[in-house]
Amino acid sequence: MKELKIKASIENLERVIAFVDEELENNDCPIKLQMQIDVAVEEIFVNIASYAYQPGEGDATISIDIIKDPSRVEITFIDSGIAYNPLEKEDPDVTLSAEERQIGGLGIFMVKKSMDDMIYNYSNGQNILKIIKNL
Repeated sequence: MKELKIKASIENLERVIAFVDEELENNDCPIKLQMQIDVAVEEIFVNIASYAYQPGEGDATISIDIIKDPSRVEITFIDSGIAYNPLEKEDPDVTLSAEERQIGGLGIFMVKKSMDDMIYNYSNGQNILKIIKNL
């Protein structure tokens, strides 16, 4: 397992994506899956950077673990910001037109749909969100 502790700011998104991509590439992850994982990582990290510590600042820890049997990647995001379980947010009604839909929630919905599993936990003052993608 590899880990990156970084200031939770939008400016660090490229470093977070590069950190994840390096591990995926080192483990021969197919490019299609890598792109799906990158979108999920971006959505989650941007949400942490934008909302977890408002109005202040804080850190995020991102860890990536490639499991061989069964073959999957597990990426965990940890922050000490405001407690928030994105899995409790009701999915948007995607049958409505863009004008009719409420603002927000589409990114987490996309993560839920593109990943094989998402697990949220709040422990010791920390949000812990794990996304899992079968390889």
